[in-house]
Amino acid sequence: MANRDSTGRGLYAISVVAELVGTGQQNIRLYERRGLLTPERTDGGTRQYSESDLAVLRRIGELLDEGLNLAGVAKVLELEMDNTRLRRQLKLARARNARPDDGD
Repeated sequence: MANRDSTGRGLYAISVVAELVGTGQQNIRLYERRGLLTPERTDGGTRQYSESDLAVLRRIGELLDEGLNLAGVAKVLELEMDNTRLRRQLKLARARNARPDDGD
């Protein structure tokens, strides 16, 4: 998941993110290994997280609190992203269909 600020860069170190979302750094690393988020990396390999990454981590926490395991969390996040993408495509298709045809 490409999650960056408006300049395209991550903003926070893992220690700050862990404190902001109320989880451990090891949990965040586990979520990354499971493919639930992909933080930006500096040239030296340091993780840098964006506001969008924080939102994903908060959503992961919500889903875990609801009793899902990490496999379930991954599936829900995937379905939510698909739903968002499909809604965007539907909105564009409806906008195209709402325009009057020039040739008729």
